[in-house]
Order: sequence, then structure tokens, then C-alpha cells
Amino acid sequence: MKSISAGFTIAAALLAAPAFAAPEAFELDATHTYPNFEISHLGFSTMHGQFTATSGTLTLDTAAKKASVTATIDAKSISTGFGKRDDHLRSKEFFNVEQFPALTFKADNFYWDGVKAAQVAGSLTLLGVTKPVTLTVQPTRCDVRATDKAYTCGAQISATVNRSDFGMKAYVPYIGDEVKIQIEVEATRKTAG
Repeated sequence: MKSISAGFTIAAALLAAPAFAAPEAFELDATHTYPNFEISHLGFSTMHGQFTATSGTLTLDTAAKKASVTATIDAKSISTGFGKRDDHLRSKEFFNVEQFPALTFKADNFYWDGVKAAQVAGSLTLLGVTKPVTLTVQPTRCDVRATDKAYTCGAQISATVNRSDFGMKAYVPYIGDEVKIQIEVEATRKTAG
């Protein structure tokens, strides 16, 4: 349920790009960014879910090894494949989407492996609580997308968080505290104008 975090974010990952002469601005592609999470259900099975509405921006300067990212996940967009459970997850016991409609991730502390970002340390805000979270980044590639000619960077982002750290304590330990997050990200370079 904290998946968001990552969710958050994320875009940061995008960084297998060739060295740019100056900082480049990217926008998360909401149709190709998938924040997913998994959590233990009573120790019998692992429940999987995702958020279907993510937005954000990334500024990337691989030559200077600097970057920043801001990502937002719409908490109401949670989907586990079962409507009644999704409604419960949106309730005050879990994401409390009426009071806290979004999860956010912000970072400007990137750790590099050559010209690729390997980790991003930032802040995740969930239920009005902000905590440090470090994301592991596995860049896939940066190139011109054949379908729309947009210069795009992709990455797989992962993290593990404890939902209770953000005040989401309902049914712990029966429903797991530890949440594994995996986010598939695509971000496209913004064009001038």
C-alpha cells in the first residue's frame, strides 16, 4: 500500500541517457508508468496492486551528474482487481483518499554508476507524513520511440517501505507492514514551446 512511494516515483530513474550538454527536462509518460506494489495477506498469499494515474517531471544532466524528480500518484487510482477491496483501501483505514488524495515523491540526491543513475534518495509523502525513501534504479534505455518519435528514457524502479512508518497501521501484522514497490517508468523529453 505504500507503493505509491515509489510511486512516487519515480521517474528519476530515467537515466541511461547519453551525456547532455545542459540539463534536460522530461515528463513522466502517464500511459507507460506503472507503480505496482505487493504485500503479504495473512501470510497465506501476496496481494498485488497498482496505481493507474501518475504524473511528474524529471530534470537530468548526466554530464554534471545532477538530477531532480517530482512525482505524484493519484491515491484514488489504486487497483487490486477487486472493487470492494479497492474501496476499502481508499477508506480512512488505509489511504484516506478524501483527506490525502495524492502520494508524492521528491528527490535531487542521485547516486550514479557512470552516466546512469543507480539510486535516488528523496522524500515520500503519504497520509500527510513525509519520510526519506531510497529508490533503486535500473535504467533500461534512452532513445527515440518508434511510435511517436519522442525522445524517451525508461527504467525499473524498486523500493521497500514499511507502511506503519507513514501511519498506515490497519491490521498490522496480519496484513503485512512491509510493502515492496516496483515501478516501470517512461519519461519523454519536453520540447521547447
